Amino acid sequence: MISGAGISAESGISTFRDSNGLWENHDIMEVASFEGWLKNQNLVLNFYNQRRSQVLQCQPNNGHLQLSALEKMFDVQIITQNVDDLHERAGSSKVLHLHGELLKARSTQDDNLVYYWDKDIQIGDLCEKGSQLRPHIVWFGELVPLLDKALELVQEADILLVVGTSLLVYPAASLIHYTPAHCEKYILDPNIPDNLPKKFKVIKEKASIGIEQFKAQVL
Repeated sequence: MISGAGISAESGISTFRDSNGLWENHDIMEVASFEGWLKNQNLVLNFYNQRRSQVLQCQPNNGHLQLSALEKMFDVQIITQNVDDLHERAGSSKVLHLHGELLKARSTQDDNLVYYWDKDIQIGDLCEKGSQLRPHIVWFGELVPLLDKALELVQEADILLVVGTSLLVYPAASLIHYTPAHCEKYILDPNIPDNLPKKFKVIKEKASIGIEQFKAQVL
């Protein structure tokens, strides 16, 4: 399945982009690009420190819990655009974070040096090679390192469920085009995109309600 900001919004986590192009009143490129990082590291660190603190105060909602419960019946592989850990806290055991994770920090010298991090990242927090740590987030203009793994999962799917995303963010939105011919495809969201492929079955609900309907249809 593919999850997006809509499922986390029900837990009180702000969606990535407002209609005015801002994220929490910040220009997106100031806080979500490497150019923004080079320009003002303090601004970027403070922004993600606030997001991390918010996530730690939020709890999984019924949508997360229902997806976790599906593991009792199916091999559920979650590909999420979300950078929070609510899927994991709800009990889902196979979660691939396409856009990174707020509760991790990464070396600015070696992308392979990634650390669990549940406190603020400060200027002067260094990796073992002596380089400044940054948020473990995929910013605009950066490669999506787990995209190939996500493609592999989608290509093996018997059922694809898309939850809480408008399918406007690429390359994640392109994943729906790589399912095998026999795959049943569902989208669960109050706002269904106009360009949705015809083979999708639509459940026009928020996740906390719609996953029950999805389960009833599949079973």
